[in-house]
Amino acid sequence: MRESAALGWTIGPALAYVAIAAMLYYVGGRGYSRAGLEPWRTAAFTAGLATIVLALDSPIDTSADQLFWVHMLQHVMLLTVAPPLILLGRPWPRMWRALPVQSRRTIARTLTRARWTAPLRAAVRPWPAWLLFNVTFVAWHIPGAYDLTLRSNTVHDAEHAMFFFTGLLFWARVIDPGPLRPKLQWPVRIAYVVGAMVVGWVLAITLVLVREPIYSHYALLVHRPGGISALTDQQLAAGMMWVPGSIAYTITVLIGVYRWLEPDRQPHPRHAALTT
Repeated sequence: MRESAALGWTIGPALAYVAIAAMLYYVGGRGYSRAGLEPWRTAAFTAGLATIVLALDSPIDTSADQLFWVHMLQHVMLLTVAPPLILLGRPWPRMWRALPVQSRRTIARTLTRARWTAPLRAAVRPWPAWLLFNVTFVAWHIPGAYDLTLRSNTVHDAEHAMFFFTGLLFWARVIDPGPLRPKLQWPVRIAYVVGAMVVGWVLAITLVLVREPIYSHYALLVHRPGGISALTDQQLAAGMMWVPGSIAYTITVLIGVYRWLEPDRQPHPRHAALTT
């Protein structure tokens, strides 16, 4: 349950999850030598956690009920900003080391052998991860599902959780934080990213071409900040999905083309996370 705070900030479950992740990352990092801790990775991980807090506990969340384009910004942050930043921080080895040895053994045995974790093992493979990411994205933007999230906090929280975790699955095949197998070669990785970007473009184009608001929650609002119309708000949301929503994909494609065309070049340390 969220509690109202000053200036539009709230205290919600996401803040607790972020605090736990930060603690595990910090504790796990204490076992590394100073040379093994790359400051830019820690900065990326921290920025990813901060993005989650901004998306879910800042005025962005409180404004999302009144402005569709702000709600779309929130989705972009959870799908294409927070997950890749967190994965660039190489969180798994550090957070894993923070757990007791016996817990690590139990978790590893469960993840690799238990029948009930078989769907998860399948989901981390490239094409199931791609499909989950894009189906989740499209399904939650169907008008009935979208309006339901604005009527129920529980459903809304579930939507955000699905965006973030399917985002982690998707971007883990792009950024390659380990220990996932098989690794995608760069031509395939580029196609993987471009395909997801095109899905977002199709939805954005649809929102622009439709001549009336398609989400009843926003269409029925009597007043919106700035006095914009519901249709203008919808078109701004499409622009948010199209332009800011494409930034992470575009950066990945540019790096991918560079790495693909110069496979023998020693990668720069800042690009090492994206190498095969």
